[in-house]
Amino acid sequence: MAEIPTSISGGGDNAGVSMASRSEVLEYTIHACSSHSANYIPDNILVDKPSDQASRWTSESNWPPQFITLKLDKISIVKNITFGKYEKTHVCNLQKFQVFVGLSEDKMIEVLNSGLQNSCEAEEFPLTYSVEGLPVPCQFIKIVPILTYGTSYNFSIWFVRLQGTQDERTVHDCLRHYNTYREREVVRLCLKHFRQHNYHEAFEQLQQSTNVILEDPLLTELHQKVVYEGDYTSCERILERAVHNGLFGSFIRRQTYQARWSMVEPSIGDDDVRPGMRGGHQMCLDSEGEMLYLLGGWDGTNDLGDFWSYDISNNRWTCISEDTSKDDGPSPRSCFKLCLDGKRKQIYTLGRYMDSNMRKVVPLKSDFYVYDIEARKWTLICNDTAAYGGPRLIFDHQMCIDPENSVIYVFGGRILFSGSPELSTDDRPLEGSFSGLYSYHIPTNTWTLLRPDVEAAPSNEKRPLKARIGHSMLFHPTSRKLYIFGGQRGKECLSDFFSYNLDTGEEEVILDPCLKKDDQNSPSLGSTQRATIDSELNEIHVLSGMSKEKDRKDGIKNSFWVYYVDQRRWSCVYRNENSDQVYWKKQQHLEPCPRYAHQLVYDHVSKNHYLFGGNPGKSALSKPRLDDFWLLTLRRPTNEDLLRQCLYLLRRTQFLEMAATDGLQALQYLQTELTKVVDHSNEREREEFQQLTSNLFMTKPEFHPNLLNLRAGDANPHFVVRTELFDTLVNFFPDHMTPPQRNLTDFLL
Repeated sequence: MAEIPTSISGGGDNAGVSMASRSEVLEYTIHACSSHSANYIPDNILVDKPSDQASRWTSESNWPPQFITLKLDKISIVKNITFGKYEKTHVCNLQKFQVFVGLSEDKMIEVLNSGLQNSCEAEEFPLTYSVEGLPVPCQFIKIVPILTYGTSYNFSIWFVRLQGTQDERTVHDCLRHYNTYREREVVRLCLKHFRQHNYHEAFEQLQQSTNVILEDPLLTELHQKVVYEGDYTSCERILERAVHNGLFGSFIRRQTYQARWSMVEPSIGDDDVRPGMRGGHQMCLDSEGEMLYLLGGWDGTNDLGDFWSYDISNNRWTCISEDTSKDDGPSPRSCFKLCLDGKRKQIYTLGRYMDSNMRKVVPLKSDFYVYDIEARKWTLICNDTAAYGGPRLIFDHQMCIDPENSVIYVFGGRILFSGSPELSTDDRPLEGSFSGLYSYHIPTNTWTLLRPDVEAAPSNEKRPLKARIGHSMLFHPTSRKLYIFGGQRGKECLSDFFSYNLDTGEEEVILDPCLKKDDQNSPSLGSTQRATIDSELNEIHVLSGMSKEKDRKDGIKNSFWVYYVDQRRWSCVYRNENSDQVYWKKQQHLEPCPRYAHQLVYDHVSKNHYLFGGNPGKSALSKPRLDDFWLLTLRRPTNEDLLRQCLYLLRRTQFLEMAATDGLQALQYLQTELTKVVDHSNEREREEFQQLTSNLFMTKPEFHPNLLNLRAGDANPHFVVRTELFDTLVNFFPDHMTPPQRNLTDFLL
């Protein structure tokens, strides 16, 4: 028999336990291993000797399953595992591995699926898993290597350190909580089984003797009305009450968005104007003011200096300035960055790209401007940020703002130097030095270098970050983290995804590029994707860009992804991989063609995205740059949608019961009540509705495939169908209200 599920969730709120017990190094022994090579025995991982190439465990084969199992000297709460390494990169380092933990070696659960970087630095990973907010103790830790950095090389682990707590009171309390939880879940599984199969007396006796609650009282009432009474009118009232109380919210959040593109055609007036074709421009959006701003770019021949606003509510573009340099603003430019302080109604701009023939001035200066929206005025903050401790002149960097603390963050970008020859491929030049992570405190006009680039690290005490161009960086105001992913560094296309905690300076790897190979469940992060963040929904949105060098030859593919921060999960909500030029010409008014050097902004109030311009690459037949303007709407089912679905399920079942006894009454019900809740625009539902009339002419009841419930059907001919209807309706409610998701019979082969 399989182990009873424990509904274990990673992390959890275990603050009460962790505060009562400090982490310590946990002693362990080698309990078992799959194999080992020569003198590379498992006990070698007990000692950290980074300079000794022989101080490691190495498997005898690289064919799975290979493993090494550690046993703690007593039951403990394990919080972290640290892997030490050899002092140099090594082909046997684990590019991918899994870690399992358990109270016994035959019943273990996976708590980590990750990989090591091929470096000499030790790496630490969290291992704590929890049940209902409290950590679950364990005694066995099993490490399963999957992939090495060298092809066909055996697996090696150099050193392992475990940290956690063995505090007796803490471990005892958590273990008692865990065992109580397991006992309760076993009883709930039995209660669910007894009720599903109409063992009414057994259900009542078990519930009375244990006092275990199977579900929320609202669902118990719903079960009574559906299954035993067939009172569908009362069921509808119960579901309406549930919707009114917001109980379907968690179900809605689990649903995949449906993406809908629509071209924005601005209102036409006597002074009708709109921005022209361009790429490498910048946009920002003021959600409260319902205004979008667009500045500069490259039209394929010249840098642009025009400045525009788009009034969302009135659907109208306005040219604020044809050339901002004539209004005390920045000169024409592309590959720069904007960020909006919506609280103070100010727009900041930094950086630009300059051709080599424009870089005759020594030294090049990095000007920094701010535009006051209400005063309609540009101000030069300084003519060279490098002179004030900020970045040198850079392009293709990223910039975002923390409006509450009045701090701007700038990361990456390539540094431009005077007179150096540059190689350029369209909107994106190559090679060069890169800029680190900076902060700018607006009230004090102060720049601070938070992290240097890796090339600048030897002369700086601060830990470096791998800088890049064409990446994405987003600020989350609640967690106070920067989310950074993708980009390009020289000829290297980066596909990493990590967060940087602005308060602690700590980094967390979210998507390891070593583990992403051939992964269809996450986007191909590259050098031209565009990203936005919704901190209220804890979502990151990514519109695909150029992910690999071959995309320059084969053309870019369109896709839109959502990353759910809480769930640590990607979801693709839109994809069109067609690269045919003729196809995209036909689609030009239906959806945007694939592109790069475009801009995407997000309205966190209306939850809409706006896309403008860019370089179509090979997906267009003629235009070198684009001037199309698009609205992207992401839609999930609403409470009203879900209520309609529930009412359809209820009335469909009621109709089938009527059809078995009174065909005329059933037909009248279908034509008057059931048709009201059918989504006739849904082809599947419309066809199902049309086929329901065939039940009026059946001479025998339809055979039901659920043979396991034959006993229940003997007592009530509708029991099986009504039970399955109830189980379907339960899926709309939050987990804490429902019976266990699995069934007792699932644990029998």
